[in-house]
Amino acid sequence: MAVELKLDHIVVSAARLEDGITYVETALGVKMAPGGKHPAMGTHNALLGLGDAYLEVIAIDPDAPAPGYPRWFDLDNFVGSPRLTNWVVKCTDLSAALALAPDGAGRPMALSRGDLHWTLAVSPEGTLPFDSGFPGFIDWGDTPHPATRLPDVGCRLQSVEVRHRQADGLRTALARFGGGLENWVGDVGPLGFRATVMTPGGTRVLA
Repeated sequence: MAVELKLDHIVVSAARLEDGITYVETALGVKMAPGGKHPAMGTHNALLGLGDAYLEVIAIDPDAPAPGYPRWFDLDNFVGSPRLTNWVVKCTDLSAALALAPDGAGRPMALSRGDLHWTLAVSPEGTLPFDSGFPGFIDWGDTPHPATRLPDVGCRLQSVEVRHRQADGLRTALARFGGGLENWVGDVGPLGFRATVMTPGGTRVLA
């Protein structure tokens, strides 16, 4: 029986949270909402609702102690300008999803922020298969999805494209699941993400 995956959120990584916020707000012409801190990872974020999904800007929190293990989204090794680096998909059976995933997709880790509680597949190396072109897995359990709590600023995600040098392999790995995410894998090339977003000011692109 296939495990159906649906897009949960897309991730913009940044060396500093404020730089990532500026990048997204300039590119999309809207304001982001405050997020919070993740003590288990020593990171903090800001959020933007995209309808049923959302966008997360994430960075190392300079005021938090290092967690003693690699941070998620390979943030310990992030350099350069803010950019899309990851995508996260939601499922209702994380163990079943991981059983179908390539090696290195992570192991379940219970996390929380305020009254939000979720389980995320976290890799001990801080990376994911296919140079992190493979999505992260999340299960929100009984917690209402964060997108339902975010201000509606009129943005809707139209599409996501993932490029990779092993595009066929990534496509095959995703085709093991239901949800059609294999169709989001684009051309062969260096790892990269491209998200098309409809905004109040028209169609904009994040990369």
